[in-house]
Amino acid sequence: MRQNPSFAFTDVIELRRLIELNPWVTLVAQTETGLMASHYAVLLDEGRDDLTIVGHVGRPDDAILGLGERELLVVVQGPHGYISPAWYGDGPAVPTWNFVSAHLSGVPEVLSPEENLEVLDRLVDRFESPMPAPRMMWERPNDPDFVHRLERGTVGFRLTPTRVEAKRKLSQNRPDEVVETIIAELDGSGPHRNPRLAAEMRRSQDQRLAAKGALR
Repeated sequence: MRQNPSFAFTDVIELRRLIELNPWVTLVAQTETGLMASHYAVLLDEGRDDLTIVGHVGRPDDAILGLGERELLVVVQGPHGYISPAWYGDGPAVPTWNFVSAHLSGVPEVLSPEENLEVLDRLVDRFESPMPAPRMMWERPNDPDFVHRLERGTVGFRLTPTRVEAKRKLSQNRPDEVVETIIAELDGSGPHRNPRLAAEMRRSQDQRLAAKGALR
């Protein structure tokens, strides 16, 4: 990922928030037949306070990706969207795309079946809990045999990244009044309405304004 000092994104707390809010990631590996990409949900490792993630892949993706043997690139994509040059004012301008994204690279550790079951249980709990009548992994009509068969069809992994590249491009290089206009447009009713991106820009803008105030 090409880096720009204006959009540098290195704060671990903010990166953990990005992963927590955007768990559907892309896994990329260099294989014997070329690049391979797969898509799975991941979670932060609850026993760590760094950027270690846990997840699983379905067989035979583990063999294709070389899980545990090769470096894996995990692409985390946050809110993103089109920014019109009309929102910058009357001067010369071109369109752009605002986004938040992180690349986590490292050789993953393959989990034991017991650890994999714990990760699968956590994944189900994370996404099923908000349902009106949650269907948890170990609850009927599932039985233990069914759950263990499910686990045997997957391979769990833990990845502690040895390299992190992240970028938060949210118009930080623009004047405050322009940023406010962009946020209003994204939060409006136009063709490029994007409330998630607007909320992320508002959060970033509030942080910037608070930092400016602290420096005075």
